[in-house]
Amino acid sequence: MGAGPGERSRDGASCVITTDSEGARLARISSHVESIELRTYVFLDSLQPQLAAYMGTVSQGFLPIPGDACLWLEVSPGMAVHRVTDIALKASTVRLGQMIVERAFGSLALYHRDQSNVLHSGDVVLEAIGNRVEQRSPAEVTWTEIIRAITPDHAVLINRQNRRGSMIQAGMSMFILETEPAGYVLIAANEAEKASNITVVDVKAVGAFGRLTLAGHEGDVEEAAAAAMRAIHQINATAGA
Repeated sequence: MGAGPGERSRDGASCVITTDSEGARLARISSHVESIELRTYVFLDSLQPQLAAYMGTVSQGFLPIPGDACLWLEVSPGMAVHRVTDIALKASTVRLGQMIVERAFGSLALYHRDQSNVLHSGDVVLEAIGNRVEQRSPAEVTWTEIIRAITPDHAVLINRQNRRGSMIQAGMSMFILETEPAGYVLIAANEAEKASNITVVDVKAVGAFGRLTLAGHEGDVEEAAAAAMRAIHQINATAGA
């Protein structure tokens, strides 16, 4: 007589039976994973010092250090970020720095010194949810501007509102950028810091819109702004393909 569900066969081997209802449950799980929408996929090859320090101030998990590779993912619906995080962490030895669950979106940040580990986790996530990098949402720039020679009153208010980044001084020029989805401001900030000697004042990469504020001498800010916008244009050159 054969072994029943959950019993052992006569040779001692464990006998596992998948019922029709179990098969349907597994199919539903697979369907849910593949229904996850990829909003933002941002790979940063080498975190710059100021951005790494800023991200460390808001990190809930492992802290990034300058030179780390970073992958920022944003998905919809928000609770799906738990499944995506689980897949990413089990795929390689990446460390989890942030995981934010919002009403509509969920975001996570992965770090590792080795770029290949970060990229591998990203590839495994993309395969699991049935997406390609090119299917991420395009970056919409909702506002961008350079304001020159900030007044003292304006500088004080900015500094009081932004307690995690560096302070802006009166007389500096300021570059501001707002994007949708939010996570794209990270690559803009990283590329701007690579390109120019600027001060990172504020980087908000969660929520409906991302906001970036950089400051410095006028020429440096103009160079940083150009680098930031090139990064955004590069995202849009592949998004939606």
